[in-house]
Amino acid sequence: MLTNVSNKKVLVRVDFNVPINSDHQITDDTRIQKALPTIKQLLDGNAAVILMSHLGRPQKKKLENGEIDVKKFSLKQVVPHLSTLLGIDVKFAADCGGDESILKARDLKVGEVLVIENTRFNPGESKGDSDFAAKLAHLGDAYINDAFGTAHRAHASTATIASFFEPQDRSFGLLMETEIANAKSILNSPKRPCTAIFGGAKVSDKIKLIERFINFADNIVIGGGMAYTFIKAQEGSIGNSLVEDDYLDLAKDLIAKAKEYDVNLIIPEDSVIADNFAADANTQTVLSSEIPDGWMGLDVGPKAIEKINAAILGAKSIIWNGPLGVFEMEAFSTGTMTVADTVAKASQNGAYSLIGGGDSVAAINKSGNADKVSFISTGGGAMLEFLEGKQLPGIVAIEGDKA
Repeated sequence: MLTNVSNKKVLVRVDFNVPINSDHQITDDTRIQKALPTIKQLLDGNAAVILMSHLGRPQKKKLENGEIDVKKFSLKQVVPHLSTLLGIDVKFAADCGGDESILKARDLKVGEVLVIENTRFNPGESKGDSDFAAKLAHLGDAYINDAFGTAHRAHASTATIASFFEPQDRSFGLLMETEIANAKSILNSPKRPCTAIFGGAKVSDKIKLIERFINFADNIVIGGGMAYTFIKAQEGSIGNSLVEDDYLDLAKDLIAKAKEYDVNLIIPEDSVIADNFAADANTQTVLSSEIPDGWMGLDVGPKAIEKINAAILGAKSIIWNGPLGVFEMEAFSTGTMTVADTVAKASQNGAYSLIGGGDSVAAINKSGNADKVSFISTGGGAMLEFLEGKQLPGIVAIEGDKA
């Protein structure tokens, strides 16, 4: 991160896209908390700090008259809480790159913090518009990107803007640096054995991730709805379980490739099934390949959990992305919650663990184990794409001339 910031106005792209209720109260401030170390280090370095972020999708959720719902999507809603966390009176500008933010940025003094309005109020943000990026860049002397969660977007405030600053005047923030370092450590030099746990609804969402990890993981666990595409590919009867018939051949290929690379591919041997997708549905536990018509698999069964636990506890490095069942419903949460407990136990025993993906993060938080694992990514889609091996625009924009 930039260190020579004394008497400079530093423009920081943060991720303040936090959940806010109808009373304009923040219901989860994790993303704000994660940004605090960078902000505080800049303030300690004698800088003035200008924060920009998006909040929601205001362009896609306009009012009936076609205008932006400023009340719902304004970043002004985060200012009181940020002021409390920093212990200072954080200032706010009701535009982004317009007259008000220009004036308030110009008058901002060392040790002060200014939040400018939601970058997505400007349609040029999501288009990566150069003119909009230039207006934002004009506000500061240096630029820091600390919003890993948006690093996979080629937006004006996350990628285009970096080109307006010399290499020595742009950098990642502390959070971005940590996210990148943790992802690279498990991709480039994982401790052995390495266990990857992939869940979620669709194989199509995780193809590249599975393919990447087959190249070096020792164990790969397949859970969630996507497991039934693999089970059907092996001639199993899956009843009404979720399946992507277009990906059956690919599932067969992945199974064959896992064998070729001597990867222990764990596909749930048994499942907790239900006669309806509902919290109060009738349930039973059966072999995953023998699910009756009219029933659907909604969680991994006890035999599967036993094998999954063994793969986790025997690992020295663990990556977890995606739930193993419909964990939002109590009746189908056992698999996911058990994995959360087991990953925490393995971590406490010395294994390195990286939790990435919104549902996985929600599960680890729900289980009460957030402080017992090695690293929880704030990235979601960005971490998923990074692990897949994609070049993220927000990272390339900073590293370009320094690579």
